[in-house]
Amino acid sequence: MTVKGVDVSSYQSATFSTSGLDFAIVKATEGTGYINPKMREQAEHARAAGLVVGFYHFLRPGSMRAQAAYFVEQASSIEGDPLFADWEDAGVSCADKDAFLAEVKRLRGSTHRVGLYCNLEYWKNRDTTSNAGDALWIADYVTAGRPRIEAEWLFHQYTDEPVDTNVAAFADRAALRAWAAKGSTPPARPSVDLSQLVAAARQDPDRDGTPVTYAGARVVEDALAAEGLLDRGYVDGHFGSATVTAYAQWQRRLNYSGADADGIPGRASLDALARRHSFNVTS
Repeated sequence: MTVKGVDVSSYQSATFSTSGLDFAIVKATEGTGYINPKMREQAEHARAAGLVVGFYHFLRPGSMRAQAAYFVEQASSIEGDPLFADWEDAGVSCADKDAFLAEVKRLRGSTHRVGLYCNLEYWKNRDTTSNAGDALWIADYVTAGRPRIEAEWLFHQYTDEPVDTNVAAFADRAALRAWAAKGSTPPARPSVDLSQLVAAARQDPDRDGTPVTYAGARVVEDALAAEGLLDRGYVDGHFGSATVTAYAQWQRRLNYSGADADGIPGRASLDALARRHSFNVTS
């Protein structure tokens, strides 16, 4: 993940550091009576640095329709700036969250992406509809780009030190900007066909000649390399002996042993790897 950004509020400087960043999401409003006093300056500072700018509203109990109107009227947004609901208050239900998203979409959906920010606990245990609008922005303080959810996400807040820092699932800043401007759809997750992967893994180059080349093998090899199990020199689309050995290590990490840790992918172990590295498994 190379597309990096921060989210800021009145707790941060109006001239926060933009070094190495591609986007900034600025707190705009809260409830129906609070406006971030630094919002306009923070947004202008980010735009001057060439960043993609978005805004968020902190949801409070009360009328979701009134809060949506307050947010879109007070946010210093221009066309193409993503707008997010910040769902953290225990007094705001899943139905409330959905109502807010729907109302912001009604008011600004033709010119803005509308998404949801929440933490792991809320997404897994309070959400019942899997509705995140146009984008799920998940907070989970683990390795950047590896939130512990199965749902597709576009933004991951992975730390709050020294400031809330995020990565976005886009190839580069231009792709993020195109998406925000509603000029493209979110990037598709790669797919790996289990049967083709197994066939590639069972091919023995020493016995059968040239190894099988399969794009899905490269996806898996890249994931194994990210796990520290495979040297990146072997990420080549050939599920050779080095990759089989690395996959066996992955199986043992999942507590498989004996014949179950033979380095030949199975559905359960591949699904576990896919969840951590955002690819689909077909068979």
